[in-house]
Amino acid sequence: METKKPRILLCEDDPNLGNVLKNYLELNDYDVTLERDGRLGLAAFQREKFDLCLLDVMMPHMDGFTLAEEVRNVDPDIPLFFLSAKTMKEDIIQGYKLGADDYITKPFDSEVLLLKIKAILKRNEELNKETENKEYQLSSYHFNPKLRQLTHNDNTQTLSPKENELLKMLAEHLNDLLPREQALKKIWGSDTYFNGRSMDVYIAKLRKYLKDDEKIEIVNIHGNGFRLVVQD
Repeated sequence: METKKPRILLCEDDPNLGNVLKNYLELNDYDVTLERDGRLGLAAFQREKFDLCLLDVMMPHMDGFTLAEEVRNVDPDIPLFFLSAKTMKEDIIQGYKLGADDYITKPFDSEVLLLKIKAILKRNEELNKETENKEYQLSSYHFNPKLRQLTHNDNTQTLSPKENELLKMLAEHLNDLLPREQALKKIWGSDTYFNGRSMDVYIAKLRKYLKDDEKIEIVNIHGNGFRLVVQD
């Protein structure tokens, strides 16, 4: 069976460096999407699924730091590297504060970059295997995201893909805030008014499924998001 290649979003406005790096990574079995500016990079990220982002800091239309914030709003866990000619300590600190896994200053050794990419993707793969099989005990309910099943006593409800993903995100943020924008961008693809109304419908469905246990509640934090609260 053919192994699926890891997908990398590369945003780099220098055409020479961008093409060389894209070709080098593709020779090493990565599927690379190259975009020349931040706005195009964000559009690609919202349109497709990636395993890692390589972002130049100085790009037209939207810089790498702003793009990183947008990416993190959609997927807080995706590995993210900055590639930058900016070597000032303040820039490097800002990169890490935005959640970068690495900040690589130009010029850099492509082989070293490749080894760093391999290491972080391997780490993420191991973490994903752990969370893939994770099940949740939510008071008297048992939730199995892999099977999309919510069980209470002897009754099992099979969830739709969106219901399942939303409950999973709530469970991952148990007793903590799940930001509305984060859920909308990850599950619906964008934070629009109509997607927001759709999410409210799904929240109402989940509340109905969980209504048989007074110790569990989905709380609306007005303007911010939702909390799945489970009392001890």
